[in-house]
Amino acid sequence: MPTTAGIQGLRGTGQFDTDHRPTNYRQGYAFMEPNGTAPLNALLSMAASESTDDPKYNNFRDHLPDRTATVATITTPATSTDFTLADSDENKFIHEHAVLMNTSTGEIMLVSSYVDATNTVTVTRNIGGTSLDLAVADVIVVAGTAYPAGSSSGDSITWDATVSFNYAQTFRNTYKLTGELDATYLRTGPHAVEKQAKTLKLHMSDIERAMFWGRKAVLNENTESPTWFTGGITNEITNIVDCAGAGGDTAGDNIMTEAEFDAFIMNELFAWGSNTRLVFCGPKVAEHLHVFGKNRWSPDVVEGTYGVSFMRYKFASYELMIHTHPQFRQVPGATNSAVFLDFPDLCYRDLEGRDTQLLTGRQANDEDALKDEYLTQCGLELKTDLPHAYIKNWQAVA
Repeated sequence: MPTTAGIQGLRGTGQFDTDHRPTNYRQGYAFMEPNGTAPLNALLSMAASESTDDPKYNNFRDHLPDRTATVATITTPATSTDFTLADSDENKFIHEHAVLMNTSTGEIMLVSSYVDATNTVTVTRNIGGTSLDLAVADVIVVAGTAYPAGSSSGDSITWDATVSFNYAQTFRNTYKLTGELDATYLRTGPHAVEKQAKTLKLHMSDIERAMFWGRKAVLNENTESPTWFTGGITNEITNIVDCAGAGGDTAGDNIMTEAEFDAFIMNELFAWGSNTRLVFCGPKVAEHLHVFGKNRWSPDVVEGTYGVSFMRYKFASYELMIHTHPQFRQVPGATNSAVFLDFPDLCYRDLEGRDTQLLTGRQANDEDALKDEYLTQCGLELKTDLPHAYIKNWQAVA
């Protein structure tokens, strides 16, 4: 079976060198257990991260608008040069000398004026000598500008970025040994070392669950002891396909057919972002993808992922890199779900000075025991939610 290169956005070659030395506990986890219960965090530890100086961090998302408009009223479809548009914030992109195209007929029009108060457009119709009609509900798009020779410049047009935010949640996991147990010789090695490793795995597993299923919130915000909850991927992205409900991408009944999946891939998932998606899924979804792929896709083993195992499926000019996530087996309902991520659009955010650390000596002064804890205050930032998707309740392919 062929092997292919790794994931865009990871630092380095994607392989641990023989002299590799983890520089923090998250990288230590990735080195120790890349295919454990926190594969997303294992990858994030080897990618870019950014500290924040506030538990609430903002992200400004600025996308080029679609610049479309819908015809609301027109008197004579074949000849009227004045018509009105349905209310939309994108109407501001229609101005003198803008070129419009009717997506239903292909007619080209040149704008003479636009009155914002009434959404009224005055145009020169049928540029290029066509004789096409313009009807109510037709969608028109801005197809550039056309200024006459020697004309003055037009008015400036601006649009604002949208602001999203998330919180850095505090995760703490503790282990404790009595003085006697700490001093006892075990054939398997020091008990403290075993406890330390197991607690780190639990700690990273907790963070992983929050990054997938957490819900953004804050309790007791206006006190000296607020509690922050980070928003997880499944609650922060907007492109959600629920196979339980009819309409949209599927016919319902917890079914998604191969044709419906193809349409989702081509029309929605890859409308934005890079040509590769990481797919973290439950075993049932992995089974469905195997059914689809065994007769038409050529699976590749992926290298350069710092030990996290992926199977790559090539789909036209796009690629799906699939990992059956252990926690999607553990969380009820997740076995039938899948999260599609454009990895370069993810960023690990930690509160400055509170990235994953081992705090030792947490026992009371007079306690005959050893007590240590892992502490992390972090969250996940989606630079944009457009290239990501979430499929849930996918029980059958029909």
